[in-house]
Amino acid sequence: MYKLLLQGKRWKLSQGVTRMQRLLLGLLFSTGISLLAYRRRSLSRSGIAGAIIAGTTTFGLGGWSWGLSLIFFFISSSIFSHFRAPDKAHTAADKFSKGGQRDIGQAAANGGIATLLALGYGLASSASLQQVLQAGYTGALATATADTWATELGVLSLQQPRLITTGKPVAPGTSGGITLPGTGAAALGALTLGVVFWLLQRCQKSLASLPLIALVSGLGGSMVDSILGATMQAMYYCPTCEKETERRIHNCGTRTRPMRGVTWLNNDVVNFIATLFGGLLAMAMHVIQAQVYRTKING
Repeated sequence: MYKLLLQGKRWKLSQGVTRMQRLLLGLLFSTGISLLAYRRRSLSRSGIAGAIIAGTTTFGLGGWSWGLSLIFFFISSSIFSHFRAPDKAHTAADKFSKGGQRDIGQAAANGGIATLLALGYGLASSASLQQVLQAGYTGALATATADTWATELGVLSLQQPRLITTGKPVAPGTSGGITLPGTGAAALGALTLGVVFWLLQRCQKSLASLPLIALVSGLGGSMVDSILGATMQAMYYCPTCEKETERRIHNCGTRTRPMRGVTWLNNDVVNFIATLFGGLLAMAMHVIQAQVYRTKING
């Protein structure tokens, strides 16, 4: 009995050391990448803090596959943000509330739900609960990837965007406006994130549905983002330029006036809600799939 207790204590100690090692490596890894991103003007100073918190938590409590998939999201998003940047500069300055340098608000909006799910995964004692949280993480991160790819690539489309709610033609960069290429980029981003996470999990058969879950939940979350952008997101009007924008101060220097939407529902809040929806949808899909599988086995 004494030997069994001693072995149990050693096992718990080794588990704790492993987690602490992952937390430390996550801290070092995320700090290095964040500083590099800051030098490349992909992150602001506050964005460094947000990225380090998300990276350390995800690596330490989720594991390597979680942390590396988060890095994939960040690197791919940064690449597409810089892709044909001069062609997007006018639209970004004219329409978007923030530029290409991501701050802590954007880090929380895109990675906050995923980070919370990683925290829950690390604290959960039930394997079944961990699987649900893992699916939710994939869905939340797939939504962030889908939305970012759609925004960065869709704005370059030669096709005129149309409002997702009414089909009315709108200017490129308008919140709630979608194009076929942009929607395709969203689907590709969500699916790619799911495939990357599955590959990092060594292509386990039990997780083979993750790419499909990521595709559906990521695309669904991206659509929620567009719907909120078209209906409830705070939008402003520049009387000087006679243009709609997300900015309180337009790039021309004019103070804008409220045009529509809920004042506190800015783009960061919309992104946070969208990733929450994507995570919840992915968890629901996993639960339904698990229930169907159990029914087949018992039947």
